[in-house]
Amino acid sequence: MPDESAKAVHLYEAVATRLAEQISQGRYPPGSMLPSETDLMNTFSISRPTARAAVAELRAMGLVESQRGRGSLVRQPTARTDIDQTITRRGKKFTAYEAQFVQAEEPHITRTHITAAEAELIGHEDEAAFAVHRLLHDPATGLRAQHRTLIPFQLAAQHDQLQEAPAREPSEIYSLLAAAGHVLTWHEYITARRSTPDDRSVLRIADTAWLLDTHRVTQSDSAGPLLLEALTASAETTRLTYRVGPRQMSSTQR
Repeated sequence: MPDESAKAVHLYEAVATRLAEQISQGRYPPGSMLPSETDLMNTFSISRPTARAAVAELRAMGLVESQRGRGSLVRQPTARTDIDQTITRRGKKFTAYEAQFVQAEEPHITRTHITAAEAELIGHEDEAAFAVHRLLHDPATGLRAQHRTLIPFQLAAQHDQLQEAPAREPSEIYSLLAAAGHVLTWHEYITARRSTPDDRSVLRIADTAWLLDTHRVTQSDSAGPLLLEALTASAETTRLTYRVGPRQMSSTQR
């Protein structure tokens, strides 16, 4: 016999998906009211708990908001802020995404240990590291983002400037590493997650907001992964952009 609870979950998700499509197609334009629970029950031949769960899913998707005594209102499309993830180099100077932000407060430095999850990206599990925390603000759009740079002690010990002042901008660290002879490349890993109360307080986002977590690993041709950065921003109001080009391959790789 099929699992009734599994069927119910599948059904509310299917209803939410169909309603989301209708919203995107303009059947329910911004500012209009979604059909009542009773209407949804009749239209889709579903139970009230399923209709209620489908509307809750639309709220979690950021498509509707509940208004006491009225029902569910279709929200206006949210404007997105582009964060340019492209790294550029001119001479000895690098430019990265922090160029579009100002710091909302002074960086905060802590001493920590690299976790197992972080070690999957950068290695050095349980090694001591500096963690530099920044709260960023885009003055053009009001977007707030959290940035964290993880600098293994082993790396800092090899560079006096980095050990003495770890709270450097990432682009400054790239320049320092390049000057030391490292040929740098970068890899990024992007995931989404639900926001926590702390996230929502710091970033000033809605209770239902999802987040984009972007992990950038700076790698050396001779020393492997060196540095790990994490950028966190609202998935609803953020769009990551990249300049993409073909990768040059050596004759041995062909």
